[in-house]
Amino acid sequence: MRVMHVINGEHYSGAERVQDLLALRSGEFGVDVEFACVKGDKFPSMRRSRETPLHSLRMSHKFDLRAVRELSTLARERQIDLLHAHTPRSAMIASGAAQLTGLPLVFHVHSPTSRDSTRRLTNWCNHLIERWSIRRAVAVLCVSDTLRDHTISAGIPAERVVTVANGVPCRDATKREPLSDGVPTIGTIALFRPRKGTEVLLDAIAELQRRGREVRLRAVGGFETEAYGRSLLERTASLGIEGLVEWTGFTREVDAELERLDLFALPSLFGEGMPMVVLEAMAAGLPTIASEVEGVPQVIEHGRHGLLVPPGEVAPLADAIERMLDDPESARSLGRAGRQRQQEAFSDRSMARGVADAYRRLMVGRRPQRAARS
Repeated sequence: MRVMHVINGEHYSGAERVQDLLALRSGEFGVDVEFACVKGDKFPSMRRSRETPLHSLRMSHKFDLRAVRELSTLARERQIDLLHAHTPRSAMIASGAAQLTGLPLVFHVHSPTSRDSTRRLTNWCNHLIERWSIRRAVAVLCVSDTLRDHTISAGIPAERVVTVANGVPCRDATKREPLSDGVPTIGTIALFRPRKGTEVLLDAIAELQRRGREVRLRAVGGFETEAYGRSLLERTASLGIEGLVEWTGFTREVDAELERLDLFALPSLFGEGMPMVVLEAMAAGLPTIASEVEGVPQVIEHGRHGLLVPPGEVAPLADAIERMLDDPESARSLGRAGRQRQQEAFSDRSMARGVADAYRRLMVGRRPQRAARS
């Protein structure tokens, strides 16, 4: 089976990591993958799936429909069996191409579009584009059960909606060093944008300082916009914690960054279908704290695989960090349990298998309709 993943390619964060891993692992399940990229920026250069063919589509603005014709032609030339879109923009293009070619379309929901940002008008527009585009989808894959429920409540027939949980590579067991004898390092990794709740984490670091707890924060990732980056730096300065916070910028070497941390925290406010970076922290055996939003509780049972905190609240986050620092053995136990949980339920292999199984279920009874050359 030949599948064309239609993607934005503007960033390299959670959804793009899913796409990259599917390209690397799908071949084990009889699925050959190619990419069609509508806004190639970071993804083409940052991806690890270098041997997977990647095609660029011309799209000068959000409603540039030349890409529909280009994708249709590309699907015929590459003899594609199925189109798989991942964002409202790519779904709009893939939906049009599916209509022109007769190919089945699968749409992948990574986060709730109606709550993807703090910009209500943008959310509304993207939600409408997504709803209009995926009416042709023969299947909608959701990365968590919460997102599946959200998608069904938005009017998509339940029989077309399937949960395929995100997954990351399993890591070999390594003995983690005890929590630092010196100053503990708390880490967070994200494409920093308002919904990631980074302000809450900065405030928690300042609160811990007021309590007499000396900690450092290592913030790994780029800023969604320069303006938002400036606002975070200004907040860090106003809190008087510049010397405690290190902003590293974007890196592809997430595993190496995780090895430098004592604790991991993701204080998102909303919009987390199933955060890949939480799974990666668990795979590394790191004690993990995350907000209790969307798909996170499907991954972490509070007090068993990590700690959950209410979104947007500083004191509970500071308390959770302090709890782990006060009881290092309990923290390490949570890290070990989190790693086992990831291996058993959230591997990249299980994710690729789940997607391949979904493809095959929807193709049962369909006449093979590989896009023929025109």
